[in-house]
Amino acid sequence: MTVHIKARHALIIEDEILIAFEVEALLAEQGFTSFDIAESPQDALAMAMARTPDLITADYRIIGGTGVEAVEAIHKQLGAIPVVYVTGNSDLLLGRAPPVVGKPISPRRLAEACARAFSS
Repeated sequence: MTVHIKARHALIIEDEILIAFEVEALLAEQGFTSFDIAESPQDALAMAMARTPDLITADYRIIGGTGVEAVEAIHKQLGAIPVVYVTGNSDLLLGRAPPVVGKPISPRRLAEACARAFSS
């Protein structure tokens, strides 16, 4: 399933580079053309401030904090940006509004989650 998204720039908040590259490749299939990869909340905020993303994907556990902290800091500065959590700790995100995709990553589930994030 391919979901064509008009957005072009994604911020991937992930401290495991191979997983970040996998997310990047899957998002490229969805039409994204540029990416920033951040491994800490501080890096994520700095990258978002330098170039506002059209989509954020975030792992729960990252270097120096959590993806939730990073997303909250970005939203505080830039307003609402669609978010998809991509994590092996989905149980820690129960009750949160953004879509959650578990690891290992299913390309179909990531595409569906991106579509849900943009329709929210």
